[in-house]
Amino acid sequence: MSKLLLALITLGMVSLHAADSLKRYLYMSTPDASQKGGSGMGVLVFDIDDGHRLARRIDIPFKEGLRGFCVSLVRHTAYFTTTSGRLGAFDLETEKIIWQRQYDRGCDRACITPDGKKLYVPTGWWWKEPEGGFLVVDADNGDILKRIAVGPQAHNSIASLDGKFVYLGTQARLTVVRPTDDAIVLNVAGVGESQVSPFTVDSRNRFAYVCLYQHVGFDIVDLQTGKVPHRVFVGPEPIARRTHGIGFTPDEKELWISDQAGKKLFIFDSTQMPPKETGSIDLSQGGHGWVTFSLDGRYAWCHTPDVIDARTRKIVTTLKDENGAPVCGSKFFEVHFRGGKVVTVGNEFGLGRASVARR
Repeated sequence: MSKLLLALITLGMVSLHAADSLKRYLYMSTPDASQKGGSGMGVLVFDIDDGHRLARRIDIPFKEGLRGFCVSLVRHTAYFTTTSGRLGAFDLETEKIIWQRQYDRGCDRACITPDGKKLYVPTGWWWKEPEGGFLVVDADNGDILKRIAVGPQAHNSIASLDGKFVYLGTQARLTVVRPTDDAIVLNVAGVGESQVSPFTVDSRNRFAYVCLYQHVGFDIVDLQTGKVPHRVFVGPEPIARRTHGIGFTPDEKELWISDQAGKKLFIFDSTQMPPKETGSIDLSQGGHGWVTFSLDGRYAWCHTPDVIDARTRKIVTTLKDENGAPVCGSKFFEVHFRGGKVVTVGNEFGLGRASVARR
């Protein structure tokens, strides 16, 4: 075999391998309806394996800031919600908007069931009427399938990774819905202090962890009994300011919470009950408050431009746009591509994934 032919074959094999290699990206929507720090309108795509450098910008004419940004693996589609009541579907592979719908109430942080069939869209923390709750929406076209009345200020929602439950935070209340028949199976009042706050759940749907609204800390809700066995505060004395943002590392060994006014993330050992505080991280700025993790657990992302090494607890780089300006938001998720096709997706919430990984 000639050297030239061997070189061409080798080059072809390298090119084929490159085309089939796994690419991991962080998708961040901008502008954020909850905070400043974005960059124009659209989606910023950061290459996780290339130092979180900006890979490209996807121009989408978002007319207002986004309230939520969730993603479906089976549909390879992202869904964005806005305060004005707009819900849209965006194909990650073609980078085209599939559909957009306008509703008579606002759309807050929505979620989609793992089978990709139904979206659960909260009517919004600003909607204070008692009939607030969920719009159950057909993911094919945005048609409303059902309305589920829960209470005022329906805000954050999570679809469990096993597809068994959907969780909704309203005014000092956590509600659990069964998506097979949209029945309310649990309604826990008096959590999170006075207002609705972010929360997360473990992968076994055993406990929910709800941020406190008037102190830095969280409530722990037993999802089997509906009781609140623990309220956990940061520090030796309670810190009187809101907590906004809470997430598990994927292995569920640590629970991180955001003290946005204090410009910190606090870390807890979640292998014990209640979790025990083990440290904190100083952030470069304040903001809305949020925290989630890369699927491999290596990086923590929050409401600041800081990218944090979750093991060393150090800021390792800064998210920047094409002009070199730091950018931030609280609506983002991870996407993996292979050969131009979506093969894995993350979640904008820091969900526990330990039992999912074992399956």
